[in-house]
Amino acid sequence: MAERADDRLVRLLGLVAYLDGAGPVRVEELARRFGVSPRQVREDVDALWVSGTPGYMPDDLIDFDAFSLDEGVVHLTRARGMTRPLRLGTREAVALVAALRAMHASPPVQADPDRAAVVGSALAKLTAATDGRRLRIRYVNAADVASERDVDPVRLLTQDERTYLVAWCLRAGGRRTFRADRILAAEVLEAAAEPHDVDPDVDVSASVLASGGPGAPVATLVLASPARWVAEEVPAESVRDLPDGSFEVRLRVTNPAWLRRLLLSNAPDVRAVAPPEVAADVAAAARAALAAYGEASRSDTGSDTGGAPGAGA
Repeated sequence: MAERADDRLVRLLGLVAYLDGAGPVRVEELARRFGVSPRQVREDVDALWVSGTPGYMPDDLIDFDAFSLDEGVVHLTRARGMTRPLRLGTREAVALVAALRAMHASPPVQADPDRAAVVGSALAKLTAATDGRRLRIRYVNAADVASERDVDPVRLLTQDERTYLVAWCLRAGGRRTFRADRILAAEVLEAAAEPHDVDPDVDVSASVLASGGPGAPVATLVLASPARWVAEEVPAESVRDLPDGSFEVRLRVTNPAWLRRLLLSNAPDVRAVAPPEVAADVAAAARAALAAYGEASRSDTGSDTGGAPGAGA
């Protein structure tokens, strides 16, 4: 059975760490310690010999004493910092968390409880280490307009082969979802991320998951510029800017209730909706809500008047 690439990577890193502390070790001893054959140890050394840090010039590569290896002894002479504690930049940490989330959700990892536990543990530790600080990001939206925002991160999620940062945007005063590939720069600020009214039990990825596959119905919305966040948060088939500053977005929607809520909550910025049955559904929902509100208001008014007889005398 062919060896998994991730198994070999763990062993390669383990070899460097072990040899850096143990000094020269015979090939046979390394084979016993790492549970592989002496031939595999030599192949691992050959792989490490052409590995290193960016630049990949001779002085950037992991190195061994060739004469010792000819005598059956592995002697690490240059570890290239592979044994130092890893320090990640902001973009590197975001990318690693996203990759770990995708790996943890993959069928091969979920099918193996031990692997799932290891990946889950690494994800939890890295997430804990990167949480709690406010970020300043430079972000370009779907209209190719760049802006700078201070945000309090809520979570990262991966959907439809894309990674999204869900955060509380201080400029917008609400939750926003930013596509990671549109974040041009990110800076970790000294300020702590503040708690916000984002219910952890609510599916904060609902806007991302609302779009369906090729067979889902298409809705075409024309929205005013203040609703530009819709084009940023929701995976759309197309976004087209219009001369008057509004924009047209085409969505494949599998959840009509989600679309209804979206349009009702952004009613002042809705300019047009197609097809007609979608517009009619939203209009009916709006009328029902207004009617219910009117009934509740009349009921409350009657109750107040009835409770104060002679108040108008």
